[in-house]
Amino acid sequence: MLLLIDAGNTRIKWAVAGRERAGPGRWLHEGALARGDAAQLADAWRAVGPVHAAWVSNVAGPGLRGSLEASLKEAFGPGIAIEWFASTPERAGLRNGYRNPAQLGCDRFAAAIGARSLFPGEDLLVATCGTATTIDAVSADGVFEGGMILPGLGTMATSLALSTAQLPQIGEVAPPAQAFADNTVDAIVSGCIAAQAGAIEHALAERRRARPGGALRCLLAGGAGAVLAPHLALGDVPLEKVDNLVLIGLHAAATSGG
Repeated sequence: MLLLIDAGNTRIKWAVAGRERAGPGRWLHEGALARGDAAQLADAWRAVGPVHAAWVSNVAGPGLRGSLEASLKEAFGPGIAIEWFASTPERAGLRNGYRNPAQLGCDRFAAAIGARSLFPGEDLLVATCGTATTIDAVSADGVFEGGMILPGLGTMATSLALSTAQLPQIGEVAPPAQAFADNTVDAIVSGCIAAQAGAIEHALAERRRARPGGALRCLLAGGAGAVLAPHLALGDVPLEKVDNLVLIGLHAAATSGG
C-alpha cells in the first residue's frame, strides 16, 4: 500500500491507497490532525497495516519533516521508502511554467497535478483556501501557468484583529447572516469573505480575458472552501468543490510513471 501525506502549516492530512491506480480520491484509509499533534501519527499509521512507500508534500519546514520521517520509521520500520515530493520542470503530464520551477510550492504543484487528473484536457482555475489562499491557472494542454497568493480567510481575519487595537480577536470564522453586518466581529468576517471571493472572481475574469470564449472550470479546495463557495459569483463557469486535492495529486504523480 501507498501512504500519501499533505503536511501543511495548520493540518496534516493523509490517505492510504492501493498499489494500483484507482479513481482519484478513493482511499483505503484516511485521516487528519493538527500540526501540533504530529506525535500521534505513528500510532494512527501503524493501524492501517503494511505500507511499502510514502509520498509526502511538506510545506511546514525541516522540523516537521524530521518528525514525519521519525513517525514513518516508527510505524513501518527503517526500510520504508519516502519520496519527499518537490516541484520539478515536469511531472505526471504537467509542465511547470514557473520561472524557477523549484520555487513553486510543492503543495501547489501537487494540487495542480490533482486538478488535471480529475479534469484532463480542460482549462482550470485552482483555488486552494487554507492558511494561505492560492489561485492557480492550469491550461488544457497541461501547463501550470502561474498564480496568485494571498492570506487565507482565517489568517486575514486574525491579522486584522491583531493589528488594530480596538478590534476584537477572531476565533472560528463563520459566515455572518448578512453582508452588511451589525457587529464588529461579523463585519470583519464579512469583509474578509468578500476579499477572498473577490480575488477568485478577479482571477477568473483575468483568465477569461486571456482566453476569450474558451471553456473554463474552477476547482475550490481547502478548509475555507466550503465557507467561500456560497459567496462566489462565477457566472456560467462550473464550480467543483474538491477535498484533499494535494493527496489526489500525490497519488497521480506516484502512479504516473513519470
